[in-house]
Order: sequence, then structure tokens, then C-alpha cells
Amino acid sequence: MQRHQRLRRRRDFAAVYRSGRAYARGPLALRIRPNPETDGPRYGFAVSKRLGGAVTRNRIKRRLREAARHSGAAGQVDIVVIARQGAQHASYGELNAVLSQLLRRAGLTGSPP
Repeated sequence: MQRHQRLRRRRDFAAVYRSGRAYARGPLALRIRPNPETDGPRYGFAVSKRLGGAVTRNRIKRRLREAARHSGAAGQVDIVVIARQGAQHASYGELNAVLSQLLRRAGLTGSPP
């Protein structure tokens, strides 16, 4: 995932948490906020220390980044993907499926909800 496709600053994450819409299912939750200043979706990933040590958290983030890269989401939005309890035990396929369902429910992919 390229630098311009990522949320990196604390204020960007805070803006999404403050005024974004929330969607949740199983091991993932999403916060989505329209951002007309971007040319495509930007992603941020939040993984709590409750889910495990650094190795586990980084594995979850790698899987989520890859799932986001293949998601096909479109629109001028900022998206924060939040890993919840159970994400540390979920496979890449499960995380990919849940992320696709959440993005579809949010109306960011071409498929109907």
C-alpha cells in the first residue's frame, strides 16, 4: 500500500473516529468518513495491545493491509479498520471476507449489500 493511500497522522485518525460512520462484524470494525480532498480511499489500521504482542499485532496489520489492497473500494473516503477480539485467531481468508462484507455494506464496492 502506497504512502498516499494510508492514514498516518493522529489528527486524521481522530477526525475519522469523531465524525465517521461505524460498521462492525465479527473480528473487524470500520469507521468511514468522506474526505473530498483525497483522490481515492485512504486506510488506517488500529490493533490494540489486548490482541497480543508486537508479532501478533503486526501479523494482523499485514493481513488487513493486503485485504484492503485487494478490496476494490472506491470513493473519496478515509477508512479506519479496527481489529477486534478474535482477529488474532482469524485467517487471512476470514479477515478478507469480513472486510469485503463491511465495505459492501458501507457502499464502497460495486457489489450490492
